Amino acid sequence: MGAARLPLLGGLWAAYIAQSVIGGLTWGGLPAVLRDQGLPLDRIGLLSLLILPWALKFLWSPWVEAWRLPAGRPNRTAAIVAIGGSVAVAGLGITGLLPLHSLLPVLVALGIVALATATADIAVDGHAVGVLRGAELGWGNAAQVGGAYVGSAIGAGLLLVMVARIGWTGAVWFMAGLVAVLLIWFAMTARGSASSRVEGPRPSLRRALARRDIRQGLMLTAIFVVAQKLSLGMLGPFLIDMGIPLEMVGLLNGFGSLVLGLLGALLGGAAVQRWGVRTTMSGALMSQAILMLCLALSGSGVMLPPALPVAAALLSGSALSAIGFTALYAQFMRWSDPRQGGVDFTLFQCLDGALSMVLGIGAGIVAQRAGYGIFFGLSAVLPVLAVLMLGRLAITSAPALRL
Repeated sequence: MGAARLPLLGGLWAAYIAQSVIGGLTWGGLPAVLRDQGLPLDRIGLLSLLILPWALKFLWSPWVEAWRLPAGRPNRTAAIVAIGGSVAVAGLGITGLLPLHSLLPVLVALGIVALATATADIAVDGHAVGVLRGAELGWGNAAQVGGAYVGSAIGAGLLLVMVARIGWTGAVWFMAGLVAVLLIWFAMTARGSASSRVEGPRPSLRRALARRDIRQGLMLTAIFVVAQKLSLGMLGPFLIDMGIPLEMVGLLNGFGSLVLGLLGALLGGAAVQRWGVRTTMSGALMSQAILMLCLALSGSGVMLPPALPVAAALLSGSALSAIGFTALYAQFMRWSDPRQGGVDFTLFQCLDGALSMVLGIGAGIVAQRAGYGIFFGLSAVLPVLAVLMLGRLAITSAPALRL
């Protein structure tokens, strides 16, 4: 990538980090804060409702994209991100003032933040597709994946350290200020950038769902997400209940996202190139089953070295998740029709988001009522079943899925 294009890439990094700071705060940092204040697990699981805008954004993405790219006029990417970012930052500021023991107002405020951020994400992804060309697309994907882990390290890790030291309000306001700076950076690089419509048939959900490989891809996505993500929302509360201080959980989350997550993404990309998507996904799932078994034993009262369940939680929530989802997202690209890649790719992302929401709520209920032992035991069984199901699906649809 030439030096003249580096500001565009830097803007993409800024946008994806900002989005992931909000996601990390919501689904990584806040659950541990709530548990530290004594809230029950089933109420903490309600945070997964905040995934709803990300699960449904495909419904309004055509209108956002049409407004972003008016015919014969400059694109409005910067304006959309500025509007959405302003709403998100204001929502975070309000969230910092709310008491956490009353969860409903917090959910409402963060729900508005999620809606604004998901809408801005449509414009950011469309901008990336429009301005990156050829080999630059790889750099754009690196910004998307790498930015996600950097942002999560800040939102799920640094947030907890700051909450422990300066309190909830100061920590959230710091995050709001950081998000504002990052989104201003992106808006400055996006302003006036050239974007053009892709020639071809009008993109539509009907065209996507009419394709057999898309329907089978959605099935494979559902199987993998259920097996890989069930335990994610309960890892932070589990560490808190082990007696690990909130600040230490924040440091562990930050290390996991920034170091293990990035390493897992790189290993996942290399594994896909070397062994293919199916083998990489299966390996990640079987490794997940082993780590969940370790957490199940610990949650059932079996005496293990304290470092063992902590390491299992870190590896599961960061490295293995990154490896598996790097492979899955690579497959998303293969399934997507270049003539309507945004529609196809968004379908897979939204299914991922919808399932994550349902799993998060269910995880809180199961863990609260049945205990960590049974919950993590179930989380150990599902990846094994998923490997068997993926193998069957791959055999019946190998030409389309290219696994």
